[in-house]
Amino acid sequence: MGNGAIVANGHPVPHGVNNGVSDIAITTHGSDWYYAVTAIMFVSTLAIIGLSFTKPRSHRIFHYITGAITLVASIAYFTMGSDLGQTPIGVEFVRSNSKVHGIYREIFYVRYIDWVITTPLLLLDLLLTAGLPWPTILYTILIDEVMIITGLVGALVQSSYKWGYFTFGFVAFLWVGWTITWTARKHAVALGPEISRTYLICGVWTIFLWFLYPIAWGLSEGGNVIAPDSEAVFYGILDILAKPVFGALLLWGHRNIDPARLGLHVRDYGDDPALVGGTHSAHHGEKSHNGLSAGDGTTAGTTTTAAAAPGTNTAPTLNV
Repeated sequence: MGNGAIVANGHPVPHGVNNGVSDIAITTHGSDWYYAVTAIMFVSTLAIIGLSFTKPRSHRIFHYITGAITLVASIAYFTMGSDLGQTPIGVEFVRSNSKVHGIYREIFYVRYIDWVITTPLLLLDLLLTAGLPWPTILYTILIDEVMIITGLVGALVQSSYKWGYFTFGFVAFLWVGWTITWTARKHAVALGPEISRTYLICGVWTIFLWFLYPIAWGLSEGGNVIAPDSEAVFYGILDILAKPVFGALLLWGHRNIDPARLGLHVRDYGDDPALVGGTHSAHHGEKSHNGLSAGDGTTAGTTTTAAAAPGTNTAPTLNV
């Protein structure tokens, strides 16, 4: 039995959605490729989660982040393989080439839903490896979201105004690229050669691949130069390299790196004897914290002093 997803999910006709029909759309070849990438992403997720069980729970943070990336990608690629999560958008450039000739091109908005979730997680993997402070990480993720959302808006615009959104997105990408190649790299170097080497390999790999995404966008959603099947292959190869292959490089580099060296002091419930059996360490004037430390090794979070002198009404003091 052949791949019938395009016919099954096209209403009232194949590639029909939102009262419109895409005459420039994927074929069964493109659908098959999307399903193949789905399998790669899902198997990668199972492998990553399986490998996490070889580590103590307090050392699994990078496995969890990386596994989430490939899991979300597998759902997005299943959706695209089923010819769902897309809408017809009028093209700015009508081409004579039969493979891209038409008025409406199929735009997969689900691809951007994938990216708006997974690219911040990719950055989190990288920037935590470099030991960057949280304000820098969060601001870089915000700029990344601007990059993805402007790419989506540009893809959904028919007129030449789409290139304005492309420009906004590319400037945001340059900002993210600066953080990866300069700011974070300096932090990684300061943490030692093993961490620096892991960050350098993964950082260079990521920034090289991310430079190719605007080219893919310009040739497909932007300029209507390549066919949707070719678009599927272009983006699919990039995503395989940027997600499961990136994940393999990152986790291999982290195999002998204690997260505590990066300022990630994740406390397991069995690590503190005072927490075993339901007791709490914040009594008799002791202080407890949330188990997370800043990059400089100091405790980051809320510290509570619970005990007061007998007979007083002093409330617990919160030292933030």
